[in-house]
Amino acid sequence: MLVLGMDSATSACSAAVVNDGDVLAREFREMIRGHAEALVPMIERVLETAGCTVSGLDLIAATVGPGAYTGVRIGLSTAQTMSLAATVPLVGVTTLEAVARAAQDSPEDLLVVMETKRTDFYAQLFRGEGESIAAPAALTDTELLSAFPQTNLRLAGDAAERAAAIFRDAGRSVELIDDSGFPDAAWVARIGGERAAEARIGSATPLYLRPPDVGPPAGRRR
Repeated sequence: MLVLGMDSATSACSAAVVNDGDVLAREFREMIRGHAEALVPMIERVLETAGCTVSGLDLIAATVGPGAYTGVRIGLSTAQTMSLAATVPLVGVTTLEAVARAAQDSPEDLLVVMETKRTDFYAQLFRGEGESIAAPAALTDTELLSAFPQTNLRLAGDAAERAAAIFRDAGRSVELIDDSGFPDAAWVARIGGERAAEARIGSATPLYLRPPDVGPPAGRRR
């Protein structure tokens, strides 16, 4: 199965082409802004490197969040446009599960914590090969401590260091998993391929765990 994966939901941007789980082409770049300008050229380059076209794909997989509101919309609108134009099925993958799968090298539980650009966290607990144990949630530091009372925790995600400080201050022992901060399009593609039966042309639902930071002016209806 030939899958194009993409992510622009966090402080990174990536695209990859995967064939039956093997990476044919991949680009990854950490970036605070500029995802809208970077994503499409990145996709074009990985497709060219892999020697394929959009119409030759079996599937498109894109991150649906949680993450930056604008970044999620950029990635999903790009993926939906390509899916509709080439009639290639589309499937959504969460940023949390992409990070979990990349970091999960142990049967022990893994807590993925992602930045919200506020004081809270996007968090989800995983087991084994990225199997989710609980639903993703946006949690304050107090809620994070209450939701995950384990004495020892393995942490991954771009907010792992910030969360680790909170757990350590509360007397908890934590282990930080290296090189696991942001979603990687190669893993987005692999996970998407495993869920190909769920794919629909032009359809993927964004995952927002809290409202965007900026909304319409007061008194104006959406």
